[in-house]
Amino acid sequence: MDIGASVPGRYWHVLSDGRVQCDLCPRECKLHEGQRGLCFVRARENGGIVLTTYGRSSGFCLDPIEKKPLNHFLPGTAVLSFGTAGCNLTCKFCQNWDISKARAHDRLQQQASPEAIAQAAVASGARSVAFTYNDPVIFLEYAVDVAAACREAGVKTVAVTAGYIGKSARPEFFAAMDAANIDLKGFTESFYHKLCTGSLDAVLDTLLYVKHETKTWLEITTLLIPGENDSSQEVGALSEWVVERLGPDVPLHFTAFHPDWKMRDIAPTPASTLKRAREIARDAGLRYVYTGNIHDEAGQSTYCHGCGSRLIGRDGYTITGWGLDARGACAACGESCPGTFEPSPGRWGARRAPLVIAAA
Repeated sequence: MDIGASVPGRYWHVLSDGRVQCDLCPRECKLHEGQRGLCFVRARENGGIVLTTYGRSSGFCLDPIEKKPLNHFLPGTAVLSFGTAGCNLTCKFCQNWDISKARAHDRLQQQASPEAIAQAAVASGARSVAFTYNDPVIFLEYAVDVAAACREAGVKTVAVTAGYIGKSARPEFFAAMDAANIDLKGFTESFYHKLCTGSLDAVLDTLLYVKHETKTWLEITTLLIPGENDSSQEVGALSEWVVERLGPDVPLHFTAFHPDWKMRDIAPTPASTLKRAREIARDAGLRYVYTGNIHDEAGQSTYCHGCGSRLIGRDGYTITGWGLDARGACAACGESCPGTFEPSPGRWGARRAPLVIAAA
């Protein structure tokens, strides 16, 4: 594959009027020759769809896996993280808007083949590679190829995504991922329509698919925005849906909003809002509920649902305690803890280390 060049895209068909419909996501952009989809990185070229950002990245970095956030997937280990440019949602509150909203490729300063990324992960000691910063759904062909190279090298893969993906593309995409954190941005169609120009139902459908039809480890994140999706009623409805449709063992992260992109006039989320949301979700029956983007060691630690013992202590992105046995069960009572665990936690801590990967 020619790194840095446009490559043929998948999931599209020609309409009766001559336009080409992109089927990668629920937007189903219908394009004339030379036009780009809303994501900006998928375009019509020579009668088909191409991905214009294959092999190109906004940068590579070693992060703690807890930053994705994933709390039940190789705790304490480093994950090699990267993204490209563009997005298929238009969230006014985007916290990575300088990357995801980029409509030019000048953000994409690094190039790397799938094999080079896998080799860099092995050399750096990262246990996984994360497709993050912008949504990997829109660079599916690149993400799937990187995932294949990682599996050859014994490295796991993680998708950090909004879950806004078409039904035809879901099987290939999630079959390539060992874990996913899916943003459930709100729990009303009006929220998705007003702030994301998207659809809640499409995301719920993806969550159901990942949980019940794949082997991909699933965690969920909801960014709570004051006055928009943080009411007790909405948090309660969201939590009850997760319990009833996905099960009590799916970890749910409530994270704090900070003013950004087109919502700079909204105040940051108070810590009390996140703690209240955690209690509502726990009362609804969820066993593993976390707070993020605030200092809250109790709300970021993992507890045994059998005896209440602390299984994994966390202070931010740092592991402070370990109560799991070699089987990934509570050392105090033997109750299993769902997730992917190694006999002992990683020691990466809260470090963030930028990487430069050779293009070859």
